[in-house]
Order: sequence, then structure tokens, then C-alpha cells
Amino acid sequence: MQLYVNPASPFARKVLVVAHERGLSARLELVKVAPLPIRPVPELSAFNPLGKVPCLVLEGGQALYDSRVIAEYLDALAGEPVLFPAAGAARWAALRQQALGDGILDAAVAVRYERAVRPAERQFPEWVEGQLAKVRQGLAALERERSAGAALTIGPIAAACALGYLDFRFPEEGWRTRHPRLASFYEDFSARPSMRATVPPPA
Repeated sequence: MQLYVNPASPFARKVLVVAHERGLSARLELVKVAPLPIRPVPELSAFNPLGKVPCLVLEGGQALYDSRVIAEYLDALAGEPVLFPAAGAARWAALRQQALGDGILDAAVAVRYERAVRPAERQFPEWVEGQLAKVRQGLAALERERSAGAALTIGPIAAACALGYLDFRFPEEGWRTRHPRLASFYEDFSARPSMRATVPPPA
């Protein structure tokens, strides 16, 4: 299987963490690309019409996207115990936590693009602050949940990838001072081999 990734993408990292946790890393051939909203990569767009990473191309040529779909597909390949609970309250908690982590990332990546891609004279400071407010509200929600739960599911993985991206692109946010439970969670979770193996390259 080919996995199109940008090593700096937190959504690609989430999929790579899942692959490591489920013992599937050796089955993935990584294809590194760097698409931007204003600069698509034709090779990637041929498989994912949205032009985004991650994108998983199966052996028969079928493509899967986005990170939520790919992560659950990989989890299903590996058997028990699963990162995506099959049913009941545990499943909905894991999916909701994943949605919260992904939502934090959506807002943070949008700010990153605004600052790094859009010319300075065309940037919209009020819009940036609105996106950062979503990030901060999402972190507060994760803090109330005591770091997205104790069981290893897709929920804590998504939360950890979100926190790692904030460290990577937004160190000035200083989220640890406001969220000590999250800080404790991340200190432990980031020591997992799957997280250490997927640290993004220096900015």
C-alpha cells in the first residue's frame, strides 16, 4: 500500500501513529509530497480529488481518504484489540474525542496557512483570532475530559497529534500552563514508540 504524506502534516502523523500501534508500518510505502491550497500536487490529486494528505492507495489502486477513514481501515486490518471500538458508549466517546482533536487541528492548520501562505497585507487578523479561539476552547474541553480518556483508542491518538502540532507550529501558545492535565497526558503519551517514530522534521 502507498501512503501519501507530508511529514509536517498532523493528520498524516495520526495515520502513521495508528500504523505503528497496529504493527502495519512495514506494509506502507510512504510517498512524501507537500501540497498547498494554492499549489496542488498532480500525482496526489489523481488519487484524491481534494488534493490533501494523507491518502492511502490500496494494492488494487483504490484510494482512501481522509485521515479518519484511513485510520479506521488500518485498524480493521490488524484485528483485536482495536483502536476504534465497535459499538456502544466507548465507540462514540472515541469518535467524539477524535473529532475534537481533528477540529483543533483544522483551526490550527488554517491559521498556519493564513500566516505562511497568504501575503502579509492580505491577512485577516480577526479571522486568525477566531480560529485560535477554537483551538483554545478545544484544549479546554480536552482538559475537562482528563486528557481524552485512559484507554488507547483513536481519541487519545488524535489529541496527542493535535498537541504535538501545537508544539511544532505554535510554541508561543504555551498550552501547558493552562492545561496541566493535558500536559501530564502528553508527557506520557509522547514517549510511546509510535509517537517518537513520527515526530515531524524541524520547522
